[in-house]
Amino acid sequence: MVVQDFISILEKEAPLSYQESYDNAGLLVGNKTDSVSKVLITLDVTEAVVQEAIECGANLIISHHPLIFKPLRKINNDTETGRCISLALKHEIAIYACHTNIDSVITGVNARICDKIGLKNRKILSPRANCLTKLVTFVPKNYLGTMQNALFEAGAGCIGNYDKCSFYTDGTGTYRANEQANPFIGEKGEFHHENETRIEVVFPNEITDKVVANLLQNHPYEEVAYDLFPIKNTFSLVGDGMIGELEESEDAKKFLEKIKNTFHCGCIRHTAIVKDKIKKVAVCGGSGSFLIQDAIRAGADIFITADVKYHDFFNAEKSIILADIGHYESEQFTKELFYDVLIKKNYNFAIQISKVNTNPINYL
Repeated sequence: MVVQDFISILEKEAPLSYQESYDNAGLLVGNKTDSVSKVLITLDVTEAVVQEAIECGANLIISHHPLIFKPLRKINNDTETGRCISLALKHEIAIYACHTNIDSVITGVNARICDKIGLKNRKILSPRANCLTKLVTFVPKNYLGTMQNALFEAGAGCIGNYDKCSFYTDGTGTYRANEQANPFIGEKGEFHHENETRIEVVFPNEITDKVVANLLQNHPYEEVAYDLFPIKNTFSLVGDGMIGELEESEDAKKFLEKIKNTFHCGCIRHTAIVKDKIKKVAVCGGSGSFLIQDAIRAGADIFITADVKYHDFFNAEKSIILADIGHYESEQFTKELFYDVLIKKNYNFAIQISKVNTNPINYL
């Protein structure tokens, strides 16, 4: 297997198009065509992690946080980033980051947090808009089923928990073929009327090329009429944070103690315990202060996140318990997530989770 094989697996789960504008996910060091002997999974790339990769024989490091976040003016041994890059290049180790794109999908980082807490009835806390495209095309009536199946096979027509979703209606199409044409139905030079069916399907932006390719490959007409429309609706499978419910309500203080133990927190910074019982829980791995109002509007009893600034705690406004469990602590199980995504492909391949604790924060 080569680096690109692993990139394809991860980006099918979390397309790069879902990363935030400030992010730098993707292949940061190495070549896509390099052969891979072993994979090392980590949350952060540090010198200790690169050294671990060397010692265990891994030549691909998959990290959550990008080693290179901002443009580099120089690569030397004056900074840890420079030393990591130099060491990786010297030992022909590729480095790939899967960051806010895996944060944003419904099966991603926040889903793993929900797993650890035991939440059910989950959904994205703040669904993202402008992630969808609608395709409209027209086929002869007896080609309806063929065209629907071709579009569905490409991934179109999936809405939430439903697939094979489409809308169709009958009408009449007209055209006139010139002498250079090869009409599927009708004669050259004649104004033709054909009983046709209009088909509409919706799909994520990132599979547009695949959907259009299937359309063109399976459509009977020489010149295929179709339209692509950007959709401003929110996409229920992509966005920021998640919210779900506990099986049974839990005492607020005991719930916080459970969170502290589950996520191995040195401490939890939290607002006043304004709820006696916890039932509805909102989460966001990493920096999630921007979702406080979303959590309140969604009726969450508690919002678990990290990197909350002093003044942000006031935004809880005694409507919700705001709990900062630490950035590393909230995302530590992302390593397990990467492992599961790769291993479910049933490849007979060596994949190792890093044993290095990359958390730069210590607690007294």
